Amino acid sequence: MKYSYYPGCTLKNKAKTLDDYARKCAEALGFTLEEIENWQCCGGVYPLGNDEIATKLSSVRALNDAKEKGQELVTVCSACHHVLKRVNDDMANVEDIRTRANNYMNLSEPYSGETTVLHYLEVLRDKIGFDALKEKVTNPLTGRKIGAYYGCLLLRPGSVMAFDNPENPKIMEDFIRALGAEPVVYPYRNECCGGYISLKEKEMAKSMCDTITESAKGFGADCLITACPLCMYNLNQSNKELPVYYFTELLAEALGIKEEASE
Repeated sequence: MKYSYYPGCTLKNKAKTLDDYARKCAEALGFTLEEIENWQCCGGVYPLGNDEIATKLSSVRALNDAKEKGQELVTVCSACHHVLKRVNDDMANVEDIRTRANNYMNLSEPYSGETTVLHYLEVLRDKIGFDALKEKVTNPLTGRKIGAYYGCLLLRPGSVMAFDNPENPKIMEDFIRALGAEPVVYPYRNECCGGYISLKEKEMAKSMCDTITESAKGFGADCLITACPLCMYNLNQSNKELPVYYFTELLAEALGIKEEASE
């Protein structure tokens, strides 16, 4: 299986481990991530204004690149996934945005939302299958109690993201079980960490993160996993007792390739 791959800016600097482990684990699981050439930053924030076209164009370019290759587009970063998925929905369903975006682009043919956007976790669930993943595990994380931290970008708006039930998701818990660990379900796993206010309202963001980590610890988690570099930053700034990992790092550990991936 080959997929077009959009890593995004943060995976090239502060979140290199998220990217590195994702690539190595893909190889071990039998699928290939082909990084899009000349990709540009997605902007990190989905522009809500219907009259805002320019900041959506980098996403349209990436989506169209995957279309031209006849491949589905895979992302790992929650923010990139959120932006690409919502822009793709605009291009498929909002005629004014589609028309104006295509008028800016120099494409061989107009782009109309043909590309399927998948998060890496969706590839594991829907393409590989968690039962098959479990069979690939050589170093099960037995005895570990892991809390999944979804945040808000993966899940909402539910009608567009279609990732999982936004109020009661389970994909990351099923992933944790496949690795041989015990998932810890706690009340604040799908609440916002304050990511986009962390510079302007530091105390408010810290309070939000404290609530999340205290909830996870209170329900018995010995660590958290996330797919979002901004969530990782915020949670680590707030908490010194509960380790936070990218989900791909624990995947590499369970597959027995963590040292290889970190080289």
